[in-house]
Amino acid sequence: MAMNMKTKIRNFHQAKWDEPIIYELSSPGERGILIPTIEKEIETVVGNGLSKLSKNMLRKQAPNLPELSQMQVLRHYLRLSQETLGADLNVDVGQGTCTMKYSPKINEQLANSPKLTELHPSQNENTVQGILEIMYKMDLFLREISGLDKFTFQPGGGSQAILAIVSIIQAYHETNGESEKRDEMITTIFSHPSDAAAAAVKGYKVITIYPDEDGLPDVEALKKVVSDRTAGLLITNPEDTGIFNPKIAEFTRIIHEAGGLCGYDQANANGILGITRAKEAGFDLCFFNLHKTFSSPHGCGGPATGALGVTKEISKYLPVPLVEFDGENYYLNDNVSDSIGKVREFYGVIPVILRAYSWVMSLGSEGLKEVARTAVLNNNYLLKKVLKIRGASAPYAKGRHRIEQVRYSWEELTKETGVTTEDITCRMADFGFHMWSSHHPFIVPNPFTLEPTESYSKAELDEYVSGLKKVAEEAYKSPDKVKNAPYRSVVHKIETDSLDNPSKWAITWRAYLKKCKKQTE
Repeated sequence: MAMNMKTKIRNFHQAKWDEPIIYELSSPGERGILIPTIEKEIETVVGNGLSKLSKNMLRKQAPNLPELSQMQVLRHYLRLSQETLGADLNVDVGQGTCTMKYSPKINEQLANSPKLTELHPSQNENTVQGILEIMYKMDLFLREISGLDKFTFQPGGGSQAILAIVSIIQAYHETNGESEKRDEMITTIFSHPSDAAAAAVKGYKVITIYPDEDGLPDVEALKKVVSDRTAGLLITNPEDTGIFNPKIAEFTRIIHEAGGLCGYDQANANGILGITRAKEAGFDLCFFNLHKTFSSPHGCGGPATGALGVTKEISKYLPVPLVEFDGENYYLNDNVSDSIGKVREFYGVIPVILRAYSWVMSLGSEGLKEVARTAVLNNNYLLKKVLKIRGASAPYAKGRHRIEQVRYSWEELTKETGVTTEDITCRMADFGFHMWSSHHPFIVPNPFTLEPTESYSKAELDEYVSGLKKVAEEAYKSPDKVKNAPYRSVVHKIETDSLDNPSKWAITWRAYLKKCKKQTE
């Protein structure tokens, strides 16, 4: 049946395969390719490929890999690909803080060019001047966008960039002889959870600031917890609620007066490009996600790049190598006096940097501002439409505009129908939509987070809202219909204790088999 143009609801039926995991498809002796035996003439010169390795580096047993033919492998992964949704398949505004947007396909062609894919990170610098130039100029772009003085693209994502920020803050206080005393890191409850997690990983006591009645981080609460033990501040702005903190410069001033440094988590930068900068807000460090914000695909945790920038005063702590230009040649500089070392092998994920560079070059400075303006316009249009849906609300900052996203709530609908965010998420999948809840902890009850970005048209936003409206209406008329969803998707209900009970977790196939064996003994 064709799409109902009146309701804007697609009659979605997703491919669904009862597809085993690849290890279960394995057959001993099956091969996708036969590796030729080494010729004796070659073996005489270079050895058999193993003889020159240390015995400690050799496996005692061959790795436990699945054994399949090429056709089986192709069929397996094509089937899995048919069971997914994403920005190229549906209106993907429901992924929350993850900034799902259209990535120009010409940039994919550039990233897949042999001129890039056949480069090796150990090549002589004279042979890779082109990509070094791109990296250097991307650094210059981000300096202009942020106001900071030097960037590295080594971190492999936002969380790794945050960890690098905390490491630099720690190294800074070690240089000043205060690392033992300054053992507290301040963040806010609506900043990304990675801010608190990275600080905890580095041994800091994490102090969390909660919002005031307007949803803004409480300045008075900040003043009460700042002391000579404060190492720094890690904060997202706008926060995950989509609310921009107009007092952010006061926050950084308070931290600086106490002797701490301020790190800006700019994973939510899509609505402020060219509008506000880290420098004017008083930050010492910041990062951008070149994936997501700068158009390289999200990648479900990778590949990614967390572009980390700092002021001139603390650039000596950046991870090495840094890309420099001497007027004639681009080169990698390992001579950084107080560098925290490396946070990733080689220099990060080069294709992501190339895509981001291409995106910025195609837009220019005014184009980047237009991205932000359109994202904010789309978000506030969506906010107005969602608030008309029975049972939906947007806690905090009532009546005010938001920036690039909103953390909504189904609290009223849940109280009146018993239908939860998780139920609605499953039912939305029946119409080809995804709806994400939020980071833990669920400060906003029964949350759902929408971020429309600049990529979507008014008609597409209307289509998504129609899905939300239909499911909300079903919840009031026939709540069991929503609770038992999905009906036409690969998504299905699971026994949630498996997620909350560590004794049932299995990170690898081998760990899963061991747990299964224990449970049957």
